[in-house]
Amino acid sequence: MMTASISPLLALLMAHLGGDFLLQGKAWARSKKTLQHRSPALYKHAGVHILLSLVALLVTQQPWGAAIAGALVIGATHLGIDIFKSHLPEHLGYFLLDQALHALVLLSVWLWLSEPWAALTALGQWLLSPETLLTLLAYLLITRPLSILIALVMRRWSAQVDNSSTLADAGARIGMLERFLVLTFVLAGEWTPIGFLLAAKSVLRFGDLREDRDRKLTEYVLLGTMLSFSLTLMLGLGLRTVLEAAS
Repeated sequence: MMTASISPLLALLMAHLGGDFLLQGKAWARSKKTLQHRSPALYKHAGVHILLSLVALLVTQQPWGAAIAGALVIGATHLGIDIFKSHLPEHLGYFLLDQALHALVLLSVWLWLSEPWAALTALGQWLLSPETLLTLLAYLLITRPLSILIALVMRRWSAQVDNSSTLADAGARIGMLERFLVLTFVLAGEWTPIGFLLAAKSVLRFGDLREDRDRKLTEYVLLGTMLSFSLTLMLGLGLRTVLEAAS
C-alpha cells in the first residue's frame, strides 16, 4: 500500500533531479543568474519541469486533469523560486534552501493528488519509534558533540604540533564523515569496509605527513583517528545490541 502511494512522489523527485541537474546546462544557469527574471532560459527551464512532472504523474497513473494541474503548479512555483534564487549570491545555504522549497512543493502536490494519510501515519509512527529515535540520536552524537569530546581529549598534545599548513576545520569535517561511515557500516553489519577505511586513512596520512618529516604531527593525527574510530565503534556496537534486543 505504501509502495504504491509513494510512487508519484518518487517519480516527481526523479523528474526534478533530471530537470534541475541533468537537463540544465551551464549556459542556462549563467543566463538565469545574469539576466534574472528577464532570462529566456528561466522560462525554458520551468517549461522543462512542467513536461517532466507531467510525464512523472501520468506514468504513475494519475488522472489527466490532476496531472496537468499538478505539473502546472510545479512549473509555476519552480519559476518563482528560481527568480527568487537568482537575486541571491552563490552560497551553500541558499542552494539547500532552494532545493528544500522545491521538495516542499513536490511533497504538497503528492499529498494533494494521493492523499496517502495511512502511509503518512505509518511513517510518523516509524519515525517516532524508540529504535528510530535512538539511531538518530547516535548520528547526532557523532557530529559536533563527539568532535568536541575528541578535541578536549587531544588538547594535551595539540600545543606540541604545528598544523598551520592544514585547511581550517578540515580535520573536524573529515572526522565527522569518517564517523558517519563507520557507524553506518556497524549498524549494517559490514565490517570489511571499516578495515579498508581505517587502512586507507592511516596510509594516506602517514605518507603525506612523513614527507613533512613532522613525527609529532603524524602521531597526533593518527591518535585522533584511532580515538574517533574507537568511540564510534563502541557507540555503534552498543546501539546495535540495544536494537537487536528490542526486535
